[in-house]
Amino acid sequence: MTDQLIAPPTVEAPPASWWRNAVIYQIYPRSFADSNGDGIGDLPGISSRLPYLRDLGVDAVWLSPFYASPQADAGYDVSDYRTVDPIFGTVADAEQLITGAHALGLRVIVDLVPNHSSDQHDWFKRALAEGPGSPFRERYHFRPGQGENGELPPNDWPSIFGGPAWTRVPDGEWYLHLFAPEQPDFNWEHPAVRDEFKTILRFWLDLGVDGFRVDVAHGMVKEAGLPDIGDTGEWHLLGAGESPFFDRDGVHEIYRDWRKILDEYPGERIAVAEAWAPSLARVANYVRDDELHQAFNFSYLGTAWNAHEQQQMIEESLAAMRQVGAPTTWTLSNHDVVRHTTRLMQKIEGDAAGRKPTAVDEVAGLRRGRAASALMLALPGSAYVYQGEELGLPEVIDLPPEVRQDPAFHRATGQDGYRDGCRVPIPWSGDTAPYGFGPEGGGSWLPQPASWAGLSVAAQAGVPGSTLELYRDALAIRRSNPALAPVDNLRWITAPAGVLAFERAVEGAPVFRCTVNMSDEPVDLARPGELLLASSPVEIGPDRVVLPPDTTVWWSL
Repeated sequence: MTDQLIAPPTVEAPPASWWRNAVIYQIYPRSFADSNGDGIGDLPGISSRLPYLRDLGVDAVWLSPFYASPQADAGYDVSDYRTVDPIFGTVADAEQLITGAHALGLRVIVDLVPNHSSDQHDWFKRALAEGPGSPFRERYHFRPGQGENGELPPNDWPSIFGGPAWTRVPDGEWYLHLFAPEQPDFNWEHPAVRDEFKTILRFWLDLGVDGFRVDVAHGMVKEAGLPDIGDTGEWHLLGAGESPFFDRDGVHEIYRDWRKILDEYPGERIAVAEAWAPSLARVANYVRDDELHQAFNFSYLGTAWNAHEQQQMIEESLAAMRQVGAPTTWTLSNHDVVRHTTRLMQKIEGDAAGRKPTAVDEVAGLRRGRAASALMLALPGSAYVYQGEELGLPEVIDLPPEVRQDPAFHRATGQDGYRDGCRVPIPWSGDTAPYGFGPEGGGSWLPQPASWAGLSVAAQAGVPGSTLELYRDALAIRRSNPALAPVDNLRWITAPAGVLAFERAVEGAPVFRCTVNMSDEPVDLARPGELLLASSPVEIGPDRVVLPPDTTVWWSL
């Protein structure tokens, strides 16, 4: 490695908006906390645990969908965007959660699902009932089929969940669904669709939410004429090259309209894009200064645990966002991918495409996962933490088929359907399941492993060296250390092979250094200053320090 591979920014640092350096905690509502004993997490359960999140040190929470839904895809099939599904509570519960979070200094971001609705949405039910030529069919993508009797789909587009992206209805027409058949795609060329989502934005902004995570932000606009793609067998991979249904330029007009609405409200309301695109430069288009505020950095999430590849991806990420003046985001886990304590140990290192996880050494996986987390939290930009990663939870790889609920699991092609393993309800306390997830005897909608008793919040709270305390310490330092301000100030420094090292500095404050040993052997280094944090125990002397494999340390120089 060479000194200073990333040049200092050539423009003035942007204003220190809260979201430029925020740590945002993702809550998967059905798996966070159950208040009524039905085995499914809910909004009152989340409200009861907000003090935990305040004490953890995060800045905001992002809630996966809790809207009215038949739950064909765990709430990402919305039948009514202005109400709460009864399994999660009521709109009053949502309002109480938002108010309670604000009282604790936490912001609230909610999921928005604009690419598709549920097939139980009133619009879609009317489209089916009224038949061909109905104005409501124009709000979706209904087409006549091909073949002598219209028996073939209108084009060759595949569903992300497997099989064709078209389903035929009894009157002979077909409708488009890039995901499950229960999730028909909206036609975003129709003004009623655009107007509807503007009112949905305002509904939740008026209730006090601080922003939106935009699901499938790259998918709403389709190429005119819906042309064939010539199936290569690779289109099940999100963002795999250019396509007529993903990352079309027309989406940006939509987001410019949304940004105007967000800017009308006080308190810097934001939107973050789940945008899969062929390059980071294309992802950066979503966060130009008149569009959305952040975009998930899936390229980083999928990077192997390798010093060269990690450095290269960090450089590329910072450079891409620097061009548009947006903060880079970092994340290691979420509700759609294998938990990083397991994923980073797999043979296909860093794979983020939902592969079937394999058994790994969980002790080694936790050590590597902790090191990866400490690295991520040291980088400039905003970090996303998925519920339970602060406990070091591994992926649950042995769920029996009969309990799995991922809609892709039983399909022959498409996503592998193993997302349930990262969605198992998290453990709070106790020696037996459901580990305080809900009232005693309530159970949990997915079974929890017996080994999780030692990983619960109660088992780790206040225990030096626990993963929970590591996160608490890291977030406290991140918030208080001036060098970790929301500025693009990363500078690489020379390090041995297999080791990643960089510094961050601001005028008038001690220099912050992060060193990560990604090699398979201990590394002996000169001690650069005061030790702030170590992801694993290190051997430290007056002048030298020995870093074990898969270890990250933070220093104050």
